[in-house]
Amino acid sequence: MNLKITSLRYLVRCLTVMAFVTLFAGCGSFLTKDEPVFLARVGENYLYRDDVAKLLAKGISKEDSASFVTNYINNWASKQLLLDKAKINLPEEKLAEYDVLVADYRTDLYTRAYKEALVQQGGDTVISSSQLNGFYEREKENFKLKEKIVKLRFVELPTQFLNKDDVISKLKRFKKNDITYLDSIGVQFKKLNFNDSIWVSATRIIEEIPPLTFENADKHLKKSQFFELEDANGVYLAKVMDVLDVNDVAPLSFIEPTIKQVLLSRRKLDYLRKLETEIIDEAIKEKEFEVYEQGE
Repeated sequence: MNLKITSLRYLVRCLTVMAFVTLFAGCGSFLTKDEPVFLARVGENYLYRDDVAKLLAKGISKEDSASFVTNYINNWASKQLLLDKAKINLPEEKLAEYDVLVADYRTDLYTRAYKEALVQQGGDTVISSSQLNGFYEREKENFKLKEKIVKLRFVELPTQFLNKDDVISKLKRFKKNDITYLDSIGVQFKKLNFNDSIWVSATRIIEEIPPLTFENADKHLKKSQFFELEDANGVYLAKVMDVLDVNDVAPLSFIEPTIKQVLLSRRKLDYLRKLETEIIDEAIKEKEFEVYEQGE
């Protein structure tokens, strides 16, 4: 064993030098263009120059290339030697078990990639409004909220903002001219959200308004409530329009992405089942697949 390791180390040193001759010598190489170029060998396994060359980053220095190639050859050789030793020393039944696992993994990898390609090519990814609404009405009791969600509009002002009272009154009233005014000075705000028609999770709001916490959220996040909070970074003004609590039925607009994903997943499974049935039926028809009767 020691002799083999010593021999391998010597071989690696030699082959590392050869690697740079073959990797960088170009047409001046002593090998012909069509000949395979080896960088190293362990038993009957060869490491090809092209296998390493394509891994080298563009513009890499010769020093970095030398280090990379040396490490790659050593790692490759170690794996090959360990694999050879494993094949010699592991019990036959264990090797057979691993061979089955490798074959199963290879088959699963190929078939999964092929199925995904077929789904992308032929699968329908459009979910209509009627499909969304129908599924929601049938399953809405299964879509209970796990946290509070809120509709609100808010702004974050710098701590020394001069016209805070104007902003408060217009944010509360929020008529057309108020919106125009707030939009016109929006560049002075540190944050803003005027879209009070969408549902937002309490967690997301707490992330955007640091003085708001899970401990005080129930106090401030109430329907029709206006609140003002402040910290060292700014002043936060918010008008709450609506609130839904934990265990309330989630509105369709809030869970629409989830429903779409569920429907697409179901459609994909149905498509794949149909595809597998068609493949088997076609194979039977073309006499590519048959099941032999087993004697009792």
